[in-house]
Amino acid sequence: MKKKIALIEDDTDLFALLKYNLEKEGFAFVGAHTGKGALDLLLHERPDLVLLDIMLPDSDGLDICKAIRSHPDLAHLPVIFLTARVSEADRIVGLEIGANDYIVKPFFVRELIARIKTQFRSRRAPPRILRSGDLELDRGACSVRVNGREVRVTATEFRLLEHLMERPGIVFSREHLLNTVWGPRRTVTERTVDVYILRLRQKIEPDPAHPQYIRSVRGFGYSFREQPPAAANNSAAPPES
Repeated sequence: MKKKIALIEDDTDLFALLKYNLEKEGFAFVGAHTGKGALDLLLHERPDLVLLDIMLPDSDGLDICKAIRSHPDLAHLPVIFLTARVSEADRIVGLEIGANDYIVKPFFVRELIARIKTQFRSRRAPPRILRSGDLELDRGACSVRVNGREVRVTATEFRLLEHLMERPGIVFSREHLLNTVWGPRRTVTERTVDVYILRLRQKIEPDPAHPQYIRSVRGFGYSFREQPPAAANNSAAPPES
């Protein structure tokens, strides 16, 4: 699967140059010319690395980097600053707030690509298969199995289940799930999340009326159980719906 690079850069010539060379190198590419909406873009596109200009027309790249590092779904992303700020103090500030690398303009595109590849070599790939009890989600095959039997799910159902399974125990609001799974340009409402959760439960739960995998947290949202179903069944706590 191609690694996806997100570029936030207002210089249109540099933007076009990097887009061409990154795609030529085999990377998938997404980008924006302004900082406004950058977090929504990253949440929707799920890139593997961010190239971030510091001096944007409507935002400060340093503030965007801080927001990335403070967001639970983005904090793991490698961030490489692209900037005309050349002082040692600027470089130190950039690295201290969480950037993985700091490249001063002008730069050689080949050097940038080499540094991107270095970031990927130093990071472990996420597991291809997520498991909990008898439930298995295969990212590579985009499939879901229960007791070894494949369950047919839609692309949206798959993304929703994947997001919940890879962060067990964390409670997600409906608004968060809409932003992450459906994206910032969605036209659906929070009720849609409830409908999709119900559909998933009907497909993966032994007893959808008493779910063992996806639990409801009243007044907050939904969470995937940290314990496998067998352990959950032994708990003295009453089942949640």
